[in-house]
Amino acid sequence: MSETIAIPLWLAGLVALLAAWAVLDRFLLPGARWFLTRRVNRVVEEINTRLDLKIQSFKLTRRKVLIDRLIYDPEIMAVVAAQSAADNIPREVLMADVARHAREIVPAFNAYVYFRIGAWAARRVAEWLYRVRLGYADEAGLAAVDPETSVVFVMNHRSNMDYVLVAYLAASRTALSYAVGEWARIWPLQTLIRSLGAYFVRRDSGDPLYRRVLERYVAMATAAGVVQAVYPEGGLSRDGRLRPPRLGLLNYMLKALETDGAKDVVFVPVGINYDRVFEDRTLVRSMEEGAARRSTGFALKKTFGFIGHNLALMARGKWYRFGYACVNFGPPISARAWMDVQATLDDDDRRKHIEALGQHLMDKVGEVVPVLPVSLMATVFTQQGGEVVSELDLKVAAYALKTQLEERSAQIYVPHADADYALSVGLRMLTLRRLVVEKDGLYSVAPGELPMLQYYANAIAHYFENEVPVK
Repeated sequence: MSETIAIPLWLAGLVALLAAWAVLDRFLLPGARWFLTRRVNRVVEEINTRLDLKIQSFKLTRRKVLIDRLIYDPEIMAVVAAQSAADNIPREVLMADVARHAREIVPAFNAYVYFRIGAWAARRVAEWLYRVRLGYADEAGLAAVDPETSVVFVMNHRSNMDYVLVAYLAASRTALSYAVGEWARIWPLQTLIRSLGAYFVRRDSGDPLYRRVLERYVAMATAAGVVQAVYPEGGLSRDGRLRPPRLGLLNYMLKALETDGAKDVVFVPVGINYDRVFEDRTLVRSMEEGAARRSTGFALKKTFGFIGHNLALMARGKWYRFGYACVNFGPPISARAWMDVQATLDDDDRRKHIEALGQHLMDKVGEVVPVLPVSLMATVFTQQGGEVVSELDLKVAAYALKTQLEERSAQIYVPHADADYALSVGLRMLTLRRLVVEKDGLYSVAPGELPMLQYYANAIAHYFENEVPVK
């Protein structure tokens, strides 16, 4: 019984590996999960005491549980049964597609990552790149919102920096759940974005089953009171103007009022503007007919060249950040009140009511888009055409535009409450970017740069096209 048994070295290694895995699985991992769960719970308890809009339990539910709830939602099951019968597709095949769509859509919110890492990083990045300002907020209206309602921040989409900027400025009030396009579905970015509570949307998907799964997730989250942030335009504005709203997500949210028993959906218009948009040249170029698509190598070369140029400016003490970035929060709008008013009309076409609400929301977003120095000066140059103008004449024209905007109740951000300084800042930004050239004290549009100036002027063009009622 005491004989020595020889076993191969590989087998001994396998036994040791299995033993280590057993120790890890039975002792170390449960302890680590318990420790991390306690930390997350403490963070949630601490943060919920100071948030205006609390983190709802739906958002804290384990991702696997939410996925199962979505997959076996009665409405999804009914759609699967109907499609299986109509197209003669095995139910198991359709359920596998539903499960794949659910895993793609459902986020994995982590309060610790959102507030301890995400909010901190958003603040550092935003303030490092821009002079960030909260221009206007309807504090009384926001304070009057019932915490049990579902709040949706509705924003114009100028740049991918919008996600960072609004998350930073709203972090003292709530945790936002964004609808993010497919551009972010790359590893490891998609894991980080999911942990921040965002859900992915295929905006142009023609798969009716996918659209149904997305609809049910948005309706469930809305009915549960999850605070969301959406871009009705559906994508970045390529010419700088406000785009017509796309109604998909808005429709899904309103269905929660009808089918999921949501108390109310309150929309908060949010206006965003920048003195510089990082994607501006790419967006403007995409408007050119027949423009060849740039290669990945070219894009990387330009990106690293841009970073290197700005690092060199920092080293010489000539870096001014990228101007001002400003966000305004407008008065909340009750969806239930809107739908009740619309229901009194003779036209009971639901889609027309939603289209009217979508346009109303975009109009309200337009009313709170900040007027910044670059947009104001760019408007002056586009109106002057190719003329050579002195700085004094530029400022006189800009001040006249500012007066017109004030009469239209536009939200104008004037740095240091000094109009002359604001106009000088805008002119300096355009000159540093070589969109405008100066010679002997006279300024003119740089050759080929009028489309870029028009892009920045378009950010506030709606104020001159539409009569905005005095508030």
